[in-house]
Amino acid sequence: MSPTDPRVLDDIVKAYDVRGTVPDQINTDVAYALGVGFARFCQAPRVLVARDMRPSGPELVDAFSRGVMEHGSDVVDLGLASTDLMYYAAGTLDAPGAMFTASHNPAGYNGVKFCLSGARPVGVDTGLDEVKRVAGDVLEGHGPLPAATAGSQTSRNLLEAFADHVVSFVDVASLRALRVVADTANGMGGLVVPAVFERLPQITLEVMYGELDGTFPNHPADPLQPANQRDLQARVVAGGFDIGLAFDGDADRVFVVDEAGRGLSGSTTTALLAAAVLRTNPGATILYNLICSRAVPEVIREQGGVPVRTKVGHSFIKQRMAETGAVFGGEHSAHYYFLKNFRADSGLIASMLVLNEVSRAHTDLSVLRKPFERYSSSGEINTQVADTDAVIEKVAAQFAGFEQDHLDGLTVDCGPWWFNLRPSNTEPLLRLNLEAPNRDECDQHVAELLALITSL
Repeated sequence: MSPTDPRVLDDIVKAYDVRGTVPDQINTDVAYALGVGFARFCQAPRVLVARDMRPSGPELVDAFSRGVMEHGSDVVDLGLASTDLMYYAAGTLDAPGAMFTASHNPAGYNGVKFCLSGARPVGVDTGLDEVKRVAGDVLEGHGPLPAATAGSQTSRNLLEAFADHVVSFVDVASLRALRVVADTANGMGGLVVPAVFERLPQITLEVMYGELDGTFPNHPADPLQPANQRDLQARVVAGGFDIGLAFDGDADRVFVVDEAGRGLSGSTTTALLAAAVLRTNPGATILYNLICSRAVPEVIREQGGVPVRTKVGHSFIKQRMAETGAVFGGEHSAHYYFLKNFRADSGLIASMLVLNEVSRAHTDLSVLRKPFERYSSSGEINTQVADTDAVIEKVAAQFAGFEQDHLDGLTVDCGPWWFNLRPSNTEPLLRLNLEAPNRDECDQHVAELLALITSL
């Protein structure tokens, strides 16, 4: 009987990954059980395993790998990797994978992002529930019997091949001489970013906080929070750089900073990249999640593309890409998905296209961004409430006279302005995103909505 209570899986298995604190929620018992669950779910001859730089990674990977091998699958250990390197491996090697990372979460966390062969997503509706069920059985002491023949383990380093793949998205010869500074926040960008940029001889790269250190001694690896971009923004200005790049802990997301030290929102970057992709894929379908700016679908239509609105979250976006044949997708949280990257997200590929656009335009990024920024947004505002569903229902009733939909939470179109209110998957929080024609109107409507939410 395992000393770990199987009920912990209810806390750590999220909508499309596993994430929790070490060792009270995620430990070697849980990792082993998840390895058994994933091996039984995949029934694949081999499983890819990789990890980020968190100190708990090696022992968790070892335990997970033991669970996989005992149940008949070989393990290919990719070692230290970014999440987009894992997706590349799952695509090129046509094998399922498990990436041990807690992404942007603090040092005390770890977790797992799963994918199937071809980098297809694994979420609660596409296998994660089955992995959880078997893992629960293992933790209770009555899991499936080991295979008659155990799998073996080998190691493989795909960093150089991955870097070649990333660079293939641009014509290197057409890039102009640019100075780039990347804040990798002691995350996996410290490994993958230099490997990619050494293939761009005309680009000068400086890396901030490039040492791989899962204790995050400089600042949290969460560039979605403006405070964590401040060091980069200051360095861009002080060093006279053309572009700044801020990566999260597992380096699958990137936020872009212009030469004046001003960050681009994920929506602005999505719109810019959509326009770029549509130049070479005329008439293509482009996905965007429902908290992106209205500017995103406007730009897609203006460039002759077909915009398709989706729920928030990578498993939903990848599934819709497969269903619609979309060539690109973007999220306000700075995940960017590419058909030619197995429909998976990659901050590095997005970075390459930004460099290409700045080179092509022969102008500064501060100028290039302007046509894509048309409205003022609130950013994501979290409010703790007792009953998220009840509050959403009451807000919907208050706005009954306006167009509404429930694709992901509640979205209300109030004409000149709109808002989305959706519950957190894991906490009693409501997430508000609002956009209006200008800052004053945005702030006014935010104040009105927050007053309404807190009064219910």
